[in-house]
Amino acid sequence: MADKNLLHYIVVTGILVNNQGKYLIVKRVDWEKAFPGKWTVPGGKFEVLDYSLKKKDTSEHWYNVLENTLKKEIKEETNLEIKNIGYVTSMVYIRPDEIPCLIVSLFAELKDENLQVKLCNALTDFKWVDLNEAKNYDLIEGIYEELEILDGKLRTGKMDEWGLR
Repeated sequence: MADKNLLHYIVVTGILVNNQGKYLIVKRVDWEKAFPGKWTVPGGKFEVLDYSLKKKDTSEHWYNVLENTLKKEIKEETNLEIKNIGYVTSMVYIRPDEIPCLIVSLFAELKDENLQVKLCNALTDFKWVDLNEAKNYDLIEGIYEELEILDGKLRTGKMDEWGLR
């Protein structure tokens, strides 16, 4: 039997950056369990099927599992394709149903700037915003700070950790 202290959801989110240096934010539907109606960045849960049916990269391992999950989730949620994926931060959140979620925040560039955003049914709206414009949206707590961390990296080449800005 699995130790309940080891059970977590793993979620990967992606801050998408377009060639004007704006970030994609999306609005969650009102019926979501966690953060209904709030603005966030796209992403989703990491699942066993995200890797288990694929060929292993070594005799024992699958690589780039979070990156591949993010590519899949971004395509499903927004119709966009991404490249040049990098790390922003990570955190743990306890959902209303008391299941802990490890959330890994990544960033990526668009593979094709000409693709149009087409939202899945779990999202109701989207905007491309700069850091200042992001302040005008009801973002999930912490998302703005993640945008700040990434904005700093894109401007200076240095990645601050959470809370050092």
